[in-house]
Amino acid sequence: MTEAKRCLDCAKPTCVEGCPVNINIPSFIKNIERGQFLAAAKVLKSTSALPAVCGRVCPQEKQCESKCIHLKMNEPAVAIGYLERFAADYERESGNISLPEIAPANNIKIAVVGSGPAGLSFAGDMAKKGYDVYVFEALHEIGGVLKYGIPEFRLPNKIVDVEIENLAKMGVHFQTDVIVGKTISVEQLEKQGFKGIFVGSGAGLPNFMNIPGENSINIMSSNEYLTRVNLMDAADPTTDTPINLGKNVLVVGGGNTAMDSCRTAKRLGGNVTLVYRRSEQEMPARLEEVKHAKEEGINFLTLHNPIEYIADEQGAVKQAILQVMELGEPDASGRRSPVPVEGKIVTLDVDQVIVAVGVSPNPLVPKSIDGLELGRKNTIIVSEKMQSSRSEIFAGGDIVRGGATVILAMGDGRRAAQNMDEYLQKK
Repeated sequence: MTEAKRCLDCAKPTCVEGCPVNINIPSFIKNIERGQFLAAAKVLKSTSALPAVCGRVCPQEKQCESKCIHLKMNEPAVAIGYLERFAADYERESGNISLPEIAPANNIKIAVVGSGPAGLSFAGDMAKKGYDVYVFEALHEIGGVLKYGIPEFRLPNKIVDVEIENLAKMGVHFQTDVIVGKTISVEQLEKQGFKGIFVGSGAGLPNFMNIPGENSINIMSSNEYLTRVNLMDAADPTTDTPINLGKNVLVVGGGNTAMDSCRTAKRLGGNVTLVYRRSEQEMPARLEEVKHAKEEGINFLTLHNPIEYIADEQGAVKQAILQVMELGEPDASGRRSPVPVEGKIVTLDVDQVIVAVGVSPNPLVPKSIDGLELGRKNTIIVSEKMQSSRSEIFAGGDIVRGGATVILAMGDGRRAAQNMDEYLQKK
């Protein structure tokens, strides 16, 4: 309540402009200030399907909080993210969870491909508008990247489960172990009477560096590592598919996924080194994530880049050869490009390497749909209304963007719901 009092209730709340789902930020904060915590949660849920999730994983410092008027007065921004997390947690723990108003059923069936943040956000908005929504998930648990990609210590599964239960109570149907494009096609869905399809299948295809020795045993993508630990209990040596628990672990990358991988490996007993080819200032990870990783004892080795891995007689990685880098001129993204320092290399003893250098959209869904216009790396090309070249198919999130944040995916889901509704009503 003390923090909420700092909100100046600006006549033109620029924080709302910074939010991809346009939450009425002053309204929910003022409710907290008055002690009306459940009312605050209700405001959040009128626009956001996953407030307890966003309060934990959104980069607020680059979005709503970056637009806070306090920054212009050289003061810290109002802690919008933490207040959102508090209001959502309070409602959940109170047991008084309110559901949004649902329009009368219109008996129009809608299919959603993927149950990540884009799909869940879209499903929630379409359910509110009275549609009969079915979400198809390839994995055995609902939640997409929220479940497989973000570790329990950063986003507890029980919080995601409550948000999913709320959507189920709103009438959303969930089906797991369904791979659209393999176990069922889009054409079959349309024959079953689905009038609109939203594709939110994410970016589940990991990027690798394609350097010598990268195929050695115990080198894996952050995608595989986090999915197996988070969803398959692979840290337990007695499970069907246990993971190698590295003693000396190297994590390659500088984003949030790299931080999640580092902190997971640390919890599994590893001595963990993060290697990143630029300096710490250029790291795309949130400052908060970098701070937490350092506090937990992760070794940071910046301005180094792997150029080769050496394997032992059994084919398992035993060493990483790193090229020392320096920063040159800025590249297209505005960050200074790393260039090798001639003749300077370092060799590290490692028994596990986790590669977290980005992801691409999984081509499975887009490649299986006839007549769908695709962009770079099999992204789905959409209009500003999130509509694809096939008018009944809308898409959003990483399958469109190539790799972005939870909240941007949710924003796409909301926009797609609004525009699909208009499209179907006209039809």
